[in-house]
Amino acid sequence: MPEGVVNLDLSGKNALVTGGTRGIGRAVVRALAQAGANVTTCYRSDEEAAADLARELKEIGGDHAVVRADVSRPEDVDDLVAACRARQGGLDVLVNNAGVIGHQPLERMSLDEWHRVVTNDLTGVYLVLRGTLDLLGDGASVVTVGSAAALRGLPGRAHYTAAKSGLIGLSRTLAKELGPRGIRVNVVAPGVIDTDDPPGQVSEQQRRLTSVIALGRLGRPEEVAGVVLFLASDLARYVTGETVTVDGGF
Repeated sequence: MPEGVVNLDLSGKNALVTGGTRGIGRAVVRALAQAGANVTTCYRSDEEAAADLARELKEIGGDHAVVRADVSRPEDVDDLVAACRARQGGLDVLVNNAGVIGHQPLERMSLDEWHRVVTNDLTGVYLVLRGTLDLLGDGASVVTVGSAAALRGLPGRAHYTAAKSGLIGLSRTLAKELGPRGIRVNVVAPGVIDTDDPPGQVSEQQRRLTSVIALGRLGRPEEVAGVVLFLASDLARYVTGETVTVDGGF
C-alpha cells in the first residue's frame, strides 16, 4: 500500500470477537465479516442465537466460526485460544465484548453479585488478553467494549461501572506495553443502545433518556460497530490508549 493511504478493507485479516451472537457483539461480527475479515466469535449459552449467526456468516462468505466459551472461566478461554490458534494461526484484531450487567444498590449488593459482574466484565478481558498475547501479530488492533456509564457513574451499578472503568486503565497500560510491537489498544464506550432487532417499543425510561441525548434518539448496535471497525482498521493506525465515547451526545 502506498505511504499515506489508509484502508478499511480487512480482507485476509483474522479477528476474534468475544460475546458475538447478540446486540453490539453481533453487529461487530457482521461489520468485520463484511469488511473481509475471517472472524471467530464465542457465546456463553444461547445456542439458537449462535446457530442463527453462523447461518448469517455463511451468507456473507469467508472463513468464520462460532464456538461456545464462557470468558469468565479460564479453561474455556484456553479452549477458545486453542481454537483460534488451530483455525487462524494468529490474530490481527481482538474485540473484547463479552460481559454481563447488574443492578443492585451497594448496601444490598452481595459479594457474589460483585464478583459475578467484575469477573465477567474485567477479569474475563484480562484472561482473553493474556491468552492471546502470542497470537496477536505486530500491528494488531485490540478494541474493548466498555461503557459510557464508567465515565459518569450510574446508581445501582457500582460493580458494573467499576469493572468498566478498570477496562480503561487496563487498556491505557497495555497500549504502552504493546506499543513497541505496533499493537494498538483502545476502548469504545457506548451510551444507551437499543439492541432490539428490529428496534423495539421505546419504554418510558428510554423516552426520558432520549430527551437529554443531543441527537434525540437511542443508539443502534451498528453505530457502535462502525467505531469498532474504524479502530480495527488502518484508518486508526495512529490511535492507541484512547476511549471513544459513542453516546449521541448524552
